[in-house]
Amino acid sequence: MTHQAGCLCGQVRISIDAEPLAARMCWCRLCQYLGGGSGTVNVCFPSDKLTVNGDLRWHHSVADSGNAMRRGFCPECGTPLFSLAESRPHLTFVRAGALDDPDLLAPQAVIWTDAAPAWAHLDPDLPHYPAQMPP
Repeated sequence: MTHQAGCLCGQVRISIDAEPLAARMCWCRLCQYLGGGSGTVNVCFPSDKLTVNGDLRWHHSVADSGNAMRRGFCPECGTPLFSLAESRPHLTFVRAGALDDPDLLAPQAVIWTDAAPAWAHLDPDLPHYPAQMPP
């Protein structure tokens, strides 16, 4: 089954020809910036199964984990769309909110809980990790 994703203004559309591999809620400081104060929910897919139509902008940074990251977003409306870790180029993490079906896969874990603000709600039914999950 093909899954679809895109940005708020519709300039960027993403087709994904694979089922999701995993999903997690991340509270690292970078994700808090991307989420406008909340954490982000990221759904993992094989990179070679994504097709992107439309222009992207990229922000390069080093994550709290030490991984060099590229984060893709729409240059028109600013919607954060996905992240790529240089250490795992075979995986792409799509923001759940960019998916046409945000119910595709619920988070299976919460990561970087030590960086979450005191007011953050951390689902007690999910495993919690103070930093990055072990591989």
